[in-house]
Parts: sequence; structure tokens; C-alpha cells
Amino acid sequence: MARIAGVTIPSEKQVETALTYIYGIGPKFASTILAAAKVKPTTRVKDLTEAEEQRIREIIDADYTVESDLQRLVTNNIKRLKDVNSYRGLRHKSGLPVHGQRTRTNARTRKGKGVAVGGTQKKAASKT
Repeated sequence: MARIAGVTIPSEKQVETALTYIYGIGPKFASTILAAAKVKPTTRVKDLTEAEEQRIREIIDADYTVESDLQRLVTNNIKRLKDVNSYRGLRHKSGLPVHGQRTRTNARTRKGKGVAVGGTQKKAASKT
């Protein structure tokens, strides 16, 4: 198992797919990194030589912000938006969609479980 940027990537997968397990590297960046490191994208991680692994590590360290550094950056950006009370910051604070999506329906991921509006259910008959 190879460790790149502090993440143990799966050894049975192809390198291009395995690199996407690192936070901040998607399919596009993975293919760019492999082209720069001169590694075939279809190579399995277990078949990489130590030199190839090292080249991939160096490219990622030099050119990309990944893992905890990137998460810290994103968190600070959101915190800044909240502090200056921008519209996007207010949406983040109140847990609503930030990028203009509708909220009348959908938006369940941001808003959480739907709460029933009072008075819509029939009252159960009570003993008197």
C-alpha cells in the first residue's frame, strides 16, 4: 500500500482512480499528475516502482494543495464569509443552500429532515 500526501491509497486499483482518494485531487488532476510523472494511468498501485511513487509524491507536494491544508483553507474561507455577514455567509450560518438553489422543494441535504406543519394531522379520539 502506497502512502501519498498522508493517505494510504488502495493497492488493487489503477493509479488514476486511486489518486482520487486524496482530498483535493479529482479525475482531472489525477491524469495531469500522472502525465507529469510519466506514469501510465492504467498501472495498478501495487505495481508502481519506488521511483514512480516518489515522482508522484514530489509533484503533489510541489504543485497541489491537498488534504488538511485544503480543508483548513476552505473552512477559513467559509468563516470569513460568515464574519463579514455576506449573503453567502448568512446562508452558510442558517444551513440553507448557498448557490441560489430553490428551497420550496428539495434542499433536504442542507435543511435536514422535513418537519411536519402543525394542524395537518387529524386528532386522535380521546376518552372522556
